[in-house]
Amino acid sequence: MSDNRPDPGLQPRISVAIERLHALYPKMIDLSTVRLDRLLRRLGDPQLHLPPVIHVAGTNGKGSTCAFVRAIGEAAGWRVHVFTSPHLVRFNERIRLAGEIVDDATLEAALAEVERVNDGAAITVFEVLMAAAFLLFSRMPADLCVLEVGLGGRHDATNVVQAPVACAIASISLDHRDLLGPTLEIIAGEKAGIMKPGVPVVTGEQPGSVLAVFRAEAARVGATLSARGAGWTIAPTADGLRYADDAGVLDLPHPSLPGLFQHDNAGIAVAAMRASGLDIPASAYGVGLSRAEWPARLQRLAGRLAATLPAGWELWLDGGHNPGGGAALAAHAARWSDRPLHIIVGMKQAKDSAEFLRPLLAHAESLWAVAEPGQHLALSVDDIVAASGGVARPGPTVATAIAKLAPSPSAHMPISRVLICGSLYLAGEVLKMDGASLR
Repeated sequence: MSDNRPDPGLQPRISVAIERLHALYPKMIDLSTVRLDRLLRRLGDPQLHLPPVIHVAGTNGKGSTCAFVRAIGEAAGWRVHVFTSPHLVRFNERIRLAGEIVDDATLEAALAEVERVNDGAAITVFEVLMAAAFLLFSRMPADLCVLEVGLGGRHDATNVVQAPVACAIASISLDHRDLLGPTLEIIAGEKAGIMKPGVPVVTGEQPGSVLAVFRAEAARVGATLSARGAGWTIAPTADGLRYADDAGVLDLPHPSLPGLFQHDNAGIAVAAMRASGLDIPASAYGVGLSRAEWPARLQRLAGRLAATLPAGWELWLDGGHNPGGGAALAAHAARWSDRPLHIIVGMKQAKDSAEFLRPLLAHAESLWAVAEPGQHLALSVDDIVAASGGVARPGPTVATAIAKLAPSPSAHMPISRVLICGSLYLAGEVLKMDGASLR
């Protein structure tokens, strides 16, 4: 996702630079590579001087797939550059240089250089950030570069990279329909725009109509498509997962990221790395899957906010926010049958709230609508209540919703589980409240 809201946690000079860059172009999002192509030429085309690139698109799961790819590479002893979006707590999270989140001084210097070379030309903030990332990636040695598409694929700023070693496309769902199109098939066509001639592309479980779009685009551009169930498989075993493709079988541990849907993302990551032609030790796959970290994806919290719950209660956080994300969360919630589940939901404006909530309602002991004061473009509590068909109760904030759930030790509430979900921007605010420090 390529949104670039101002971040009060930024170093002041970076914050001022971001605000100044916002003034260069009136639209927050304008899917095109024309402006960035021009800027990159002025910068000496740093995107042509990167380590081997794995390019990852999708509606849901692309960030988790990137996390698995990164972890596999690092388990092989590699230095890995990563570009992802949006950030949760700090703007810097979007750029990892050889495994480390970029520091303030390095990011500030790169943004200043890009702004100077751009010389006031029309450009979006996301495009400037992408140019800064390419500049930094081209200057620091690394063994692998992982790029997460910001929005769509065909016209996304990351798609200026023309020769990745592999492309990956995670689950497709209805999201950003105003920008990408009204149907799964049209959206799939935009995501498939990252395919390149001669570059292997892998995908996970997809509806038949989506897979047909991918196959047609791969044939058109001359890419080799490997889909789950056709080119590769992954299935749970007593001890973990078993992955298989034409190169052989891998017995893998359970992924560190919980949720059955993560099996698909883990398989996509393994398939992409195996298709890339890079020399990866077999042991790195299992070690990587067991060590991957990706905040706000079914993450159990254990900090300040979690401490406000009664003893024995669990607090979970997930950034799922579209119909596909709601369905995936509902499938996992169905396995949480050992105790009541209370769901706290805060969403972004323009999201399909009713479709996100519908599969979750059957699993919720109670549903609470919230909008945090710092939450970017938060949908109103009243709108969330309406989208739930009147089922949700007003929080109206996470802290007050939790307080209403368990008002006192004497209330004798059954030991329960609380899930906060609906928006990555809400997730960022919750991580701040819980005292998370992302590395």
